[in-house]
Order: sequence, then structure tokens, then C-alpha cells
Amino acid sequence: MRILLQLLTALVISATAAMAKAPAEAQTRPNIVLIYVDDLGYGDLAAYGHPVIETPVLDALADEGLRLTAFYAPSPLCSPSRAALLTGRTPYRTGIESWIPQGTNAYLSENEITIATLFKDYGYQTAIIGKWHLNGGLNRKDQAQPSDHGFDHSYVLHAFPIPHQHNPTNFHANGKPLGEVKGFTAEIVVNEAIQWLDKRDKQAPIFLYLPFVEPHGTIASPESFLQKYGRYTKGEPIPVVNGSDTYPDGVEARGPGEYYANVNHLDYQVGRFLNYLDEAGLKENTILVFLSDNGPVTTDWRAWWEVNLYGDTGGYRGRKADLYEGGIRVPGIIRYPGHIKPGSVSDTPVNGYDIMPTLATLADIAMPEDRAIDGIDLSPLLKGKKLKRKRPLFWAFPADKNGPNYVILDGDWKLLADKERKPMALYNLAADRFELDNLLNAEPKKAAKLHKVMLDYIQEVEDDPLRPDWAVSWKPQL
Repeated sequence: MRILLQLLTALVISATAAMAKAPAEAQTRPNIVLIYVDDLGYGDLAAYGHPVIETPVLDALADEGLRLTAFYAPSPLCSPSRAALLTGRTPYRTGIESWIPQGTNAYLSENEITIATLFKDYGYQTAIIGKWHLNGGLNRKDQAQPSDHGFDHSYVLHAFPIPHQHNPTNFHANGKPLGEVKGFTAEIVVNEAIQWLDKRDKQAPIFLYLPFVEPHGTIASPESFLQKYGRYTKGEPIPVVNGSDTYPDGVEARGPGEYYANVNHLDYQVGRFLNYLDEAGLKENTILVFLSDNGPVTTDWRAWWEVNLYGDTGGYRGRKADLYEGGIRVPGIIRYPGHIKPGSVSDTPVNGYDIMPTLATLADIAMPEDRAIDGIDLSPLLKGKKLKRKRPLFWAFPADKNGPNYVILDGDWKLLADKERKPMALYNLAADRFELDNLLNAEPKKAAKLHKVMLDYIQEVEDDPLRPDWAVSWKPQL
């Protein structure tokens, strides 16, 4: 008994010492700002080659840090990408294989550990402001909400603004519906972020997740931005209401002007936020990551509500909801003053599920060891060094009826398989960036080797003990 008491006393003393040490250590850790935009294409920024849209803020951000030219979203749709970003795990492990409509039983399980949960344990103040989209509704008591995943403060909407990006009615603040909020969604997100930062404990570091809804449809932008690109627009905007099942009268292709305006306005609002960081003295000790969740809606419109979205893939094949390059290769920028050489560029393939391990390394935080983590630490890239990856990049997207549904990317070689997991194409992206020359028959040994890796990866993921039971029966939508 005496030995047991001594052990318990030692544990209490050790835990107390660790708790006392945490705040002091927290003060030396970097702040983290993670900006995740919605449906922004690889070619939608001037820094990535767009000839018309003005994005001076994001172009300057790229000049101040590292521009990733082979950054890949974890999925060609939003909910899976968000699950992977926050957990460091391919979304197929989490059971989130497609976007989550309101009322769906799919959600990010309480068993998953997010960046917010992990960093909060190390003294970080945490907030999410913008788009959640990781459960079937912000009113669901039976599904994990942002507060269950480590966020001290949440100011979010479920999937997309209703009725559209102007004066939305579906924001929730810490679980409470707000009704109509005046302004445009990007403006609302930045206003709330600034207010939260003003009220923060200045002795503790921050993890701020800003998932903007722009430029996801249905778009709306201030008149000054619409006028700026008016020469690219024909006729007056016809409002399209999110959540409507009826085709509005008068909806027709009007040209890309409204889309250009929306991306430009997003850039402007990000600029307001970055100016605040500068004025608040937060820039130097803040790691800022800017990413898109998947590829854009292009003029390959597949539903009436996509009309007048003119995203640019930079010429890559496919679009949102495709596992071709246009659906998953997107902009990626990381700025960390004093740690990343300004104007750096990397063409090394990396994935959104690499972000959590990277931030953990930079903040000197241990990653969970009780689960499979698909992502790796990218910090060598930030220093201009080569990256060593033990496993190829992996995608599973069984929701797509037409395929491809599975992808392995090993260096320059990309193998695509259908729903039955049979190879359907092999591309060498170094020689064929547009995925036009199928080498499946010309390179049978390479295809067979990658196919074996793919099948093993799929099986390992499906056997993951944390993969929820409902993942087998869920019928995801596109």
C-alpha cells in the first residue's frame, strides 16, 4: 500500500509539474493561422498564372514565403479534405468519403484527434471561423461539433451560406444560431477573426482556423468588385439560392466577371486580416498556411447551380469532384518569417494531410502515436531540403460513379483505378502534366507495382480500427 501511495504521489507531482511547465513553454511556441478556401482552382491566382484576376495580397504572401506548385488536396470534395487536413489522416480512414449534406449521419468521429485538440493540450487558444462541414448539422446533439474537436471558439456555418454569400442567415456562434448576419461572408469571417484576436490571452499562442466559403457557389460580391470586372459579364446577376431544388428563371451563362470579382474580393479580405496581424505585432511569430480544399468548378458545369462559376485549373485535366489533376492540385502557400526564405518555390508533391504533422513539428508538439498518420513532416521543404516519403500519396474517392476512384502518386508516376480497384490509367506527370498519354499497356511492370501498393493501402485503411462502422453503409452523394 505504501509503495502504491508513493507511486500515486509521484504521478501527481509529475503531472502538476508538467501543467505548471506548459504555460511557460506555450509562450515560446509559434502562432498558427490556417486559411482554407473553398473550390479555388490551381490557376485562379495571379501568382499561379491567372491572366485577369487581381490577387495582390496572396501574390505578396507567396513572395514572402514558400509557394507549392504540387500541393494536392486530400480529396476532390470539401468534407473529406477538411477531415484529412485536421487529422493528418486520409479521409477514407475517417469514413468521410464525400461531401456531407444537412441531415446526414456521417461526421468526424470523436475518436479522431484534430490539430485543435492536439494544440489545445499544449496551451494553445483555438478558434474556427468560417465553414465547418464535418457533420450533418450544427444542431445535431448526436454528432461531434467544433467544441468536441478542440475549438474553444467557433463562429461557423454548416456547408455553404444561405441564401448566398451576402447577408447569410445560417452562422452559429458557439452552437447558437445568429440569424441574419450583415455583410459578405469573407468580410464576416475576417471581422470575427479580428474580434477574437483582440480578446485573446496575449500570453498564450493561438491556433486560428479560417475556412472561408469563397469562391464556392453561390457567389456574391460587393458592387465595386463586380463593376471592376464588368467587361467580362453580360447582363444582371440572377440570384441562385443555396438549398433550392428548383431551377430559377433567367439563370444563364453570363461570363466569368462575377467569379473574378469573388476571388478578388476574397484576396482583399485576406489582406485586411494580414494587415491586422502586422499591426498587432503577430506576423513575425506566426506560421501562416494558405490552401484550397479541392479543385474548382470550371465551365464543365454538371448542375444548374454551377452555372457562372469559372474556376481555372491552370490547364490541368478535370475539375472539382475528379481525381484527375484539376480536381486535386490546388494553390498552397506557407509563410513563416525568419524560417522560410522569401520567394521559395517547391515542386515536390505534398498533400493536405501533411499539414498537421508539419505544424506539430514546427511547434515542437508530439503527434499521436496510437493511430495511423498518413501525413509526414514537410519542414525539410521549408528549409529548401529534399523530402523523404516512405509511402506514396493516396486518394480514395469511391463516391464518383464514373471514376477514377483510387489514386497512387509515387514521384512522377500516377496510377488511377476504378470502383472495382482495377487499373484504368497510368501517367508520368513529368512528361505528361495534362494526363493525356495513358501508359498502362506500355509500362506493365510499373503499373503492377503501383497497383500492389494501392491495394495494400486500401486494405490497411479499411482495417483501421478507428474507421467508423457507418462508413460501410453510408451512401455518399456528389
